[in-house]
Amino acid sequence: QVQLVESGGGSVQAGGSLRLSCAASGYTYSHPYMAWFRQAPGKGREGVAFMNTDSGTTYYADPVKGRFTVSQDNGKNILLLQMNSLKPEDTAMYYCAATRYYIINWSDATNYYYWGQGTQVTVSS
Repeated sequence: QVQLVESGGGSVQAGGSLRLSCAASGYTYSHPYMAWFRQAPGKGREGVAFMNTDSGTTYYADPVKGRFTVSQDNGKNILLLQMNSLKPEDTAMYYCAATRYYIINWSDATNYYYWGQGTQVTVSS
C-alpha cells in the first residue's frame, strides 16, 4: 500500500519560513515524478513545485520562484519543500503527489496517482 505522509505545516508570520516533508512508503516500483500542490479555501488545486527524483530536475510555479526550494532526502525516501519569505497568499493546505509515469505538464493535478492527506500552512500578516 503506497502512502505519502506530509508534515511540517503550521502557522507563521509573513516573512517566516517552514519546511514541509513528504515521506513515501510502500512503493513496488519507483515513482520518480513528485510534486507539491496547494489548495486555498474556495480555490482550485495549484501546482507549487516539481521534482524528478531520478534526474534531480525541478520546476516551480511563478509565485514561489526564488522563495521555495524542493529537494529530496534519498536515504529516507522523503521529498522536502523549504518555504522562505512566506506571504499571506501562501496560506493553503499543501499536498504531496507522486506518479511513476512521465509527465508533460507537471502542474496538472490529474497527472498524479498518489496523494498525501495534506498539511496546513497559515501565514499571517
